Amino acid sequence: MTEAPAYQAILSRAPAEEGDYFILSYAEIPGCFGVGQTEAEATDDGRRALIAVLDALKAVDRPPPPPQRASG
Repeated sequence: MTEAPAYQAILSRAPAEEGDYFILSYAEIPGCFGVGQTEAEATDDGRRALIAVLDALKAVDRPPPPPQRASG
């Protein structure tokens, strides 16, 4: 299993009318996200999704996108 680099995680909350759950996504990897009823569940799910995407890229000899650097 691939070790996940330090990609910036974006944690947000879906509106109550849509189910009131948490979503963790990565700007550098569109379509890679995790969901959960709690922040911890979404974070764990998102990390597993990130590792799966990185493993899939490795399997087809494609480099992962570089993590964005924080500005400041």
